[in-house]
Amino acid sequence: MATKPKILVVDDTEVIRQFLEEVLTDIGFEVDLAEDGQAGYKLALKGNYALVLSDVHMPVMNGEEMVRKIKESKPEIPIIMTDSYPDKLAQKAARAGALCCLAKPFDLVELRQLINKIVKTQEASAS
Repeated sequence: MATKPKILVVDDTEVIRQFLEEVLTDIGFEVDLAEDGQAGYKLALKGNYALVLSDVHMPVMNGEEMVRKIKESKPEIPIIMTDSYPDKLAQKAARAGALCCLAKPFDLVELRQLINKIVKTQEASAS
């Protein structure tokens, strides 16, 4: 039996972490959660993730800094940013290596399609 792809969700809002965990689990992924960029960075280095889904604005370490640090060590991990109010920090995250930035509240159909497309592309390039 094939293992489920793993996604790391990094967001400082607990209800968003729980919501995304439920949505992603329902569509067949294993999900790990982190409450800030520093915790997300540590998990990303240890885990084997098909994707990181992260908020931009967080305490301790913001999303842009987390993306930059992850990309230094694991440039192959695709990262999608989320933001309630895309601004210069979201633009910096994109320049640091994030694939895109989805505005909150995000469209669940769009989110599912984007994640499935990215994970399938990752799996195809790995085989």
